[in-house]
Amino acid sequence: MSLTRAERTIIMSMWGKISAQAEAIGTETLERLFTSYPQTKTYFPHFDLHPGSAHLRSHGSKVVVAVGDAVKNMDNIDSALSKLSELHAYILRVDPVNFKLLSHCLLVTMASHFPEDFTADAHAAWDKFLSVVSSVLTEKYR
Repeated sequence: MSLTRAERTIIMSMWGKISAQAEAIGTETLERLFTSYPQTKTYFPHFDLHPGSAHLRSHGSKVVVAVGDAVKNMDNIDSALSKLSELHAYILRVDPVNFKLLSHCLLVTMASHFPEDFTADAHAAWDKFLSVVSSVLTEKYR
């Protein structure tokens, strides 16, 4: 699945705003994930999962940075996320469905933070982009 020029433009235009709030967006995304899909907490037994905890802020920032790596390397997302894919598949053994759940929570968080920017076209572009990211992250499972 490839992104159109228009979709790439939308993603790049919003990325600056998202990255400027990486910790807040990442933290809120994880809070949504753990609230909406409590089964995902099983991968974080050593984390303090209370809203706003240092663990959630730190890991949330890492999630947004990883998305940023994909944004910056849209032409080679496979390479940009290869190590992350290996980590989640071989070491952490995260169920691949969780990447789709996380993507959904990130979309909702972006929509709530940037309602003016998160048009139907932006939603479609980001959904498509995050589907590509999820697919790359689950490639090692195949």
